[in-house]
Amino acid sequence: MSSAADFLPASRSLKALREAAEGCRRCELYKDATQTVFGTGRASARLMLVGEQPGDKEDREGEPFVGPAGALLDKALAEAGIDRSQAYVTNAVKHFKWKPRGKRRLHQTPRAGEIEACKPWLEAEVEAIKPEALLAMGATAGRALFGPKVKVTKDRGRPLESPLAPVAAITIHPSAILRLRDHDEREAEFAGFVADLEAVGAALRGAAR
Repeated sequence: MSSAADFLPASRSLKALREAAEGCRRCELYKDATQTVFGTGRASARLMLVGEQPGDKEDREGEPFVGPAGALLDKALAEAGIDRSQAYVTNAVKHFKWKPRGKRRLHQTPRAGEIEACKPWLEAEVEAIKPEALLAMGATAGRALFGPKVKVTKDRGRPLESPLAPVAAITIHPSAILRLRDHDEREAEFAGFVADLEAVGAALRGAAR
């Protein structure tokens, strides 16, 4: 499986990248997806949030984090005192990977080759934004940004060294919280997620512009 590098435009503006990504065919995921779901936010955003891939609603609407996980992310950001409109939000993989079950489309985790194939788009977004803080949400985003050695279980809650941004960290994906059936466990994980966002926000406030 080749990468998306051949589809990258000469310009690294977000507008040019978004338009070029619509035609990317460097992995098979585009065949079953409704559309490419590129990142959204300001080019001047200091914080960049990276998830795994679009979900069902994101695939239909063409925007990242507009489904249930996005609603939970919005709630957590609000509790952490972070304005989502000031952040750039994207995913490591730009097409929805799914399998049918009746009338539903069930999320499927992207394979390593699919993550690597899409990586040039994510790298180009980082290059365009030049974020001061970079937060990977979930294992797929962590692998795409920081490599396979960084794990949510062992690296969550501590600052990471990365050439991509002065502040770098990894946390769980909000969809992982939604999958928890036990109310107390879900509340505890949500509180931990908010704490991770608060830590990034505090580090961002301490970073020199």
